[in-house]
Amino acid sequence: MWRREPHRLALLELWGKGALRRRLGQADAFDELARLPWTRRTSRRDELELVEREAVERLLARSWPGWREAASALRARGLELDEHGWRQLGDLERQEGLPALPERLNRRTATAAVAPHSKAALTDARREALGDVGLTRDGIVRLRPSVGLRIEREGRRYDARELIGVLGELSLTERALSDGTRLAGTAPDALLLVENKGTFVDLDAPDGFLVAHVPGWDTATVRLLIAQLPGVPVLHFGDLDPNGVRIVRHLRELAPGLTWVVPEFWEEDVEARGLVRAWPADLDLSGEPALVQRLAAAGRWLEQEVLALDPRLREALEGLVGR
Repeated sequence: MWRREPHRLALLELWGKGALRRRLGQADAFDELARLPWTRRTSRRDELELVEREAVERLLARSWPGWREAASALRARGLELDEHGWRQLGDLERQEGLPALPERLNRRTATAAVAPHSKAALTDARREALGDVGLTRDGIVRLRPSVGLRIEREGRRYDARELIGVLGELSLTERALSDGTRLAGTAPDALLLVENKGTFVDLDAPDGFLVAHVPGWDTATVRLLIAQLPGVPVLHFGDLDPNGVRIVRHLRELAPGLTWVVPEFWEEDVEARGLVRAWPADLDLSGEPALVQRLAAAGRWLEQEVLALDPRLREALEGLVGR
């Protein structure tokens, strides 16, 4: 067990500080040390104190040959001989080895440069080490353009529908929208956000609707899209399930006036097509559409794909924007 880094650091802390508190990530090391005669319990809860220093040194030497050098490196920088100090040391050493950075980096790339790995927390100290580097998530928003929509950038203009005649659909990246790519031409009657890919591709949307695929929580790019469409109604069409409720609430933070597309005829599918699934008891549905509340009471979920080919959906969408 002493080959694991958190456990070795527990040994180092016990040696360096003469005491060790029990922590979740080092619980096995604490429990093992508590059974050995090298330590004893203190009057404080879940704390050990060191009794035989030489025994801990021998164990450190076997499990971590470079432990003395590590202890010296921590002390040289005034860092604690514990897991937190060790993480700080790693951050400092990575910062000192940083190459020249560009003006902008993907958030994961930037995190990997200053943290142990790309999915580590980007703490304030790590973010500060990056200086003025701009961070992006580099999402892509897939679009089915409305009639008359244009895409413009640095004096160049493209008819969006002509582009999809070549590309199949239109995809705009976060960086493009941040760097000056703009929607122009005839404003859409509505922006329809669609949760699932199949429905996004297959639904029969009104010609005046700009349709965007927004899968779940990845909304950094669609936030930029919404900002370019002031005054355009925003609609969301997704699954009627607990996560669907949470997604709608998240999207309303971006577009407070967002309308949730829940046509009345969808109720026809509850018995035949509704999935038997429980809803969380602590999910507050007050103020949500009546069908959603009835589904929760009945323990049913509805997938949006059920309506993808229903010819009544187009008329229902038009009705939501007064057409």
